[in-house]
Amino acid sequence: MLRYVCLFPRRSFHFSTFLPKDYYKILGLSKTAKESDIKKAYYEMAKKYHPDVNKAKGASEKFQELSEAYEVLGDPKRRADYDHFGAGGPQPGAAPGPGPGGAQSARDFGWEFHSGKSAEQVFRDIFRDFDPFGNAGAFGSGRRSFGETLHGFDAAQEVVVNVTFEEAARGVRKEVRINVVDSCWKCNGSGVQPGFKKVSCPYCNGTGMITQHTQGYFVQTTCSRCGGQGAYNKNPCLECEGHGQSVQTKNFHLDIPAGIDNGQVLRTQVSRSTVYVVVNVAPSSQHRREKEHIFTEVEISLAQATLGGTIDVPSISNNNDGKTRVHIPAGTSSHAQMVLKGKGIKRLEQPGHGDQILNIKVNVPKHLTARQRTLMLEFAKLEAGRRGTVDGLDSGGGGKGGGAAANDQAEEPEEMPATGGTKKKGTNNGGEDKGGAGFKWSKFF
Repeated sequence: MLRYVCLFPRRSFHFSTFLPKDYYKILGLSKTAKESDIKKAYYEMAKKYHPDVNKAKGASEKFQELSEAYEVLGDPKRRADYDHFGAGGPQPGAAPGPGPGGAQSARDFGWEFHSGKSAEQVFRDIFRDFDPFGNAGAFGSGRRSFGETLHGFDAAQEVVVNVTFEEAARGVRKEVRINVVDSCWKCNGSGVQPGFKKVSCPYCNGTGMITQHTQGYFVQTTCSRCGGQGAYNKNPCLECEGHGQSVQTKNFHLDIPAGIDNGQVLRTQVSRSTVYVVVNVAPSSQHRREKEHIFTEVEISLAQATLGGTIDVPSISNNNDGKTRVHIPAGTSSHAQMVLKGKGIKRLEQPGHGDQILNIKVNVPKHLTARQRTLMLEFAKLEAGRRGTVDGLDSGGGGKGGGAAANDQAEEPEEMPATGGTKKKGTNNGGEDKGGAGFKWSKFF
């Protein structure tokens, strides 16, 4: 049984149809698409349906159709003609046909497009434009670099990694995904399409040098066709365009050292590429950093401030669930500062750690039970050194300091709203939600 095989990519194509195809639809584009969008859309789809990589039924025809669409839309003049005549009007290259009364209808015309290139050649031409290395091949013309390359994006020279405040303080290992230039996986770096070899350069007979006779002298120069290599790549790899390298996505683990600060840059080697990693440290809802020191605001009760006690404060350590138990001395006043030596950030260039400074804030209760109010009044009666009066006590009664005269008129000041807005129930630190990422620092800092 005979089997006929038609190799479409090796022949020129001739398109002729009385109902023009929607070339924009074929490439998945709108009629307002830019020239670069047309080029990128064709390239991506042509790679998908290229006969060398897609053996499915209909793939070769689809490849031809894509080449036809690009040949028309990729040329400004052809595209203008196509847009002008459209699907229902006369087309370039059409011959007028008879019609009633000499009139011509849409069916009397046909879009007729001839191309002297094979579908494969159209693909090769556009292939050269998508060059992540920004140079020309041995027999290629000059090429321009696109923002998007063979894999849809350029190789990254810089990448940003996001870490939390605690991760930056303690150090962390992060998995990073990045685009780098590496040996082509398809041709193993040879640049030649698998199954083919480089051929000897016909211009220098494989020597890499051209001998010219000038004014009685023989002068040898490097062959401009093969660049002195003596051979050229007649069948470049479709994945890397003959360079032997391609932009590839790789995952690697990056060890971020303890003490890294926001915006600092790490340099690492991924395959053959040097990559710079910018560390973006998120702000903390509990701490504020100044160099190697951290500042933490801690609220204590009135009883703790008066009598002393202990409290668990957040720390950057992994021990004890990230908490440090601190003793509060009796008589601690609001806005007092306590220093935890060596509990701060690890120094990067020197041994040791910074300190953790606690800014104490006494939480004075605004709503008392009857029992609490009675006890406070009893305390007020015994309080020494008080200035002024205490509501609920007889005028002038109580402390040794005495009180104001009963007939003195007292001013009623308005309550000062907290910085950043009026303080609301269920919030802390100047109106910010307790569960949020914001943290309001005392004016003393």
